[in-house]
Amino acid sequence: MTTVVLVDDEALLRKALAALLPLEGEITVLAEAEDGARAVEATLAHRPDVLVIDLEMPGIDGLGAVERIRRELPDQVVLMLTRHARPGVLRKALRLGVRGFVGKSAEPAHIATVIATLHEGRRWIDPEVSALAVIDDCPLTEREVDVLRETGEGYSVAEIAARLHLAEGTVRNYLSNAMSKTQTRTRHKAARYAREHDWL
Repeated sequence: MTTVVLVDDEALLRKALAALLPLEGEITVLAEAEDGARAVEATLAHRPDVLVIDLEMPGIDGLGAVERIRRELPDQVVLMLTRHARPGVLRKALRLGVRGFVGKSAEPAHIATVIATLHEGRRWIDPEVSALAVIDDCPLTEREVDVLRETGEGYSVAEIAARLHLAEGTVRNYLSNAMSKTQTRTRHKAARYAREHDWL
């Protein structure tokens, strides 16, 4: 039997998966969560074999939740559900140790199979997700992507510096480089440009 915590802000999809996954394989859903903050709480409380988490959620997104969880549970197995597999996001997820990626349109039977695969210690990336991951024309460095992502969340330079453990001057340098590469006049426009080009 494989235990999972299921996280998705779309209640209908989350409830459907919670009902269907146990029918498709030897899976027990220990808890459900509708956002990143509750995902962290539920995962630390229940310590599932596999965390099944949506990438895009309001507030703390899937990546932010995984980052926090893996500080406490460095070996936590994670399956990420995604509609938009942006190269930069995939790279960050892999760095965080995410072991599986499945499209949100996948059949519950397929998701159940992937959960079993990850529980056995293997990896899984759906073909359509991996195809998008190799199409990478992003000129930004990983740190420039990080500061633009934080900018897009509305944080100030000082807040970004604190969140990323960087000096404020370093953050400004990264933002300046990113603005130059995106040919934009403000950091917010640079963040918007990067998001529109699927670099964040």
